[in-house]
Amino acid sequence: MAAHRKPRPRSLSGNTVRTAATLALAGAATATVFDGTGHAEPNLTPGQVRAKVDKLYQEAEAATQKYDGAHEKAQAAEKRLGTLRDEAARREERLNSARDALGSIAAAQYRAGGMDPALQLALSDDPDQYLEGAAFAERAGDRQAGAVARVRGQLREIEQLRGAARLQLTSLKARQAELRREKRTITGKLAAARQLLARLPAAERAQALGAGGSTARASRGTTAARVGLQAPGAATAAAPDSRAADAVAYAYSKLGSPYVWGATGPDAFDCSGLAQAAYRAAGVSLPRTTYTQIGAGRRISRSELLPGDLVFFYSGITHVGIYVGDGQMIHAPNPSAPVRLAPIDEMPFAGATRVV
Repeated sequence: MAAHRKPRPRSLSGNTVRTAATLALAGAATATVFDGTGHAEPNLTPGQVRAKVDKLYQEAEAATQKYDGAHEKAQAAEKRLGTLRDEAARREERLNSARDALGSIAAAQYRAGGMDPALQLALSDDPDQYLEGAAFAERAGDRQAGAVARVRGQLREIEQLRGAARLQLTSLKARQAELRREKRTITGKLAAARQLLARLPAAERAQALGAGGSTARASRGTTAARVGLQAPGAATAAAPDSRAADAVAYAYSKLGSPYVWGATGPDAFDCSGLAQAAYRAAGVSLPRTTYTQIGAGRRISRSELLPGDLVFFYSGITHVGIYVGDGQMIHAPNPSAPVRLAPIDEMPFAGATRVV
C-alpha cells in the first residue's frame, strides 16, 4: 500500500510573486479609495481654486486678528508683571532699611540687658507667624510699636505685590499659549493656500488669484494708479479733519508694501496693522484688532463714508480697510497681494467707523 504523502509546496516563480503583489496592491488601493483616506482631490478649475484660497485667507485673517489681540494682551501682561516686580524690589529695599533700623535698636537693648519681644517679631525670619501669638503693642514703647507696625505693613504689601505678580505671570503664560495656537492655525491655512496655488500652471495661478494677483499688478501699472500713488490730494482734501487726511496720506504712501500677518509697519502690514499705523502717523492711538477698532470711533452708515473712515468686512468683523473715496479703500488684503487700492464692494461690507 502506497504511503500517503503531502504534496510538496511549489515555490512561487518571479511572475507569480509579481502577480500576487499586484493584486494585493490593487486590493489595498481599492480599499483606500473606498474608505476615502487616499482619494486625491479632483482637478479644480481656477475659479474653484480661487474660492478655496479666498476661504483659507479669510480664515487665516480671522486667526490673525485673534493672534494680534493675544499679542497685545501678552505685551500688557508682561509690562504689568515688570512693573509689579520693580515695585516689589523697591518695597523690599525700604523694608530692609526699616529692619536695619530696628536691628540697631535691638543691639542697643541687648547691650542694655535684653531684647524687647516686639523687636524679636520684626527681626524674625517669619514675623507674621510670630505676630499671631504676640501681644506686642503692650510690651513695646510707642516708638518701637510704630516701627514694628510699619515693618508688618511693608511685609504685607510685598506679599500682595508678589501675589499680583504671580497672577500676571499666569495670565502671560496663557496669552503665550494662545499665541502659539493661533500661529499654528495661521501658518496651516497659509500653507494650504500655497499648496493649492502651486498645483496650477502660472497663467491659471494668476487667474485664480484674480484681484489679489493680476489686478494688484495692474493697479501699480496703469497711469491712473500711478497718479493715485503720487497724489492722494483729492482724498485728503475730502477727509473730515486733518487727522483723517494724514491717515489717508500715510496709507497712500504704503501702497505696494507686503502683507505680513502680525505686522504693523513701517515696511509690512496686516489689515488692522495698516489701519493702526496710519492713524498712529496722524497722532491717534487705535486698538490693535478689527474687533476693537470698529468701536474706536463713531459708527456711520455706508452712505456717510468719507476718506479716512475705517471700513470693516465679513460677519465676524475680520478685515478692515481705510476708505479713500469713490467707493475705494486702501487695505492689506492677504499674502498673495500687497497693500493696494480696491473697491469696498469686493468683500461683504460689515460696517464703518469714523475715528474721533
